[in-house]
Amino acid sequence: MTHTNHHNKRALHSRQRNRPLWRRLSWSALGVGMMIGIATGLYGAWVVNPVVEVNTEPWQLAEPIRQEYMAAIALSFGHNSDLTKALDRLLVTSPHRVDPFQDLADTACELTQTGYIATNGGLKAVRSMKTLYQLQGRAGCADTFIQLALQPTALVQIELPTPTALPLATKTPTPPPLVLPTSTPFTFVVPTAESMSQFVLVNVSTYCNSAQSGWIEVYVQGVNGEGIPGQRVRVRWATGEDTFYTGLKPEKGWAYADFTMTLGVAYTLEMPERSEPSTQQLVATPCTTEQGTRAITSYRAIYRLDG
Repeated sequence: MTHTNHHNKRALHSRQRNRPLWRRLSWSALGVGMMIGIATGLYGAWVVNPVVEVNTEPWQLAEPIRQEYMAAIALSFGHNSDLTKALDRLLVTSPHRVDPFQDLADTACELTQTGYIATNGGLKAVRSMKTLYQLQGRAGCADTFIQLALQPTALVQIELPTPTALPLATKTPTPPPLVLPTSTPFTFVVPTAESMSQFVLVNVSTYCNSAQSGWIEVYVQGVNGEGIPGQRVRVRWATGEDTFYTGLKPEKGWAYADFTMTLGVAYTLEMPERSEPSTQQLVATPCTTEQGTRAITSYRAIYRLDG
């Protein structure tokens, strides 16, 4: 009997050793392995190789960004008077709407109700939108708001009370009371200063690229580095100047705007009424790329909101 039991135990151990490896794995080890795999996958997807959204269409933007993009379109139209280009851009911002110009009027109305025109830049943008949609016979509530915003500073009339006649303490006989002259209404002007955000030129760098020869690339950012579309940028040179706007090339980001220089010309850069004029000259000089080809030096400038 003892010999039989011993034989059975040896047979049981032999069968256990001959089991497939996957059958000998515990459920806890399997769970740990799955957790490690999931964590590794998430780390790779979120940190190592995150998904980058590209080719975003303007109509896919969040509503506040879409509104600023439409303001940038109107500002650009005010500069180049190209109605065809403005219409094409508006159609891309609202492809599901029947009337893009009425959509522009409605958007301008919404912007005026959110405090957007409290700054000089916002007021100028909505006025440009108003001009564009009114040329097409459209109207909106921004018409009234803009008229109120452009009214001259009001005069405040303050009526001072007429002083009561004061008798002088005298001996008998009492002379007639001394009457102070009646005052006239006093008028003064209440100052109404508009707030104006200021941007600072935080960095200017150069590069040499035959595909982007002689470019001035400008990025306008908020305090946290987010792109701000619809911002006016101006370049000046000895014989002229030009103005362009951020956000009109959304494939390069909402902070982006660019200008092409002419070889041998020196330029200065500024954001009108939003930044101090730069004293640094951006000179279009010849350069050689890493591949040995000839090009014109390009510049990359970053403006940031001074928080």
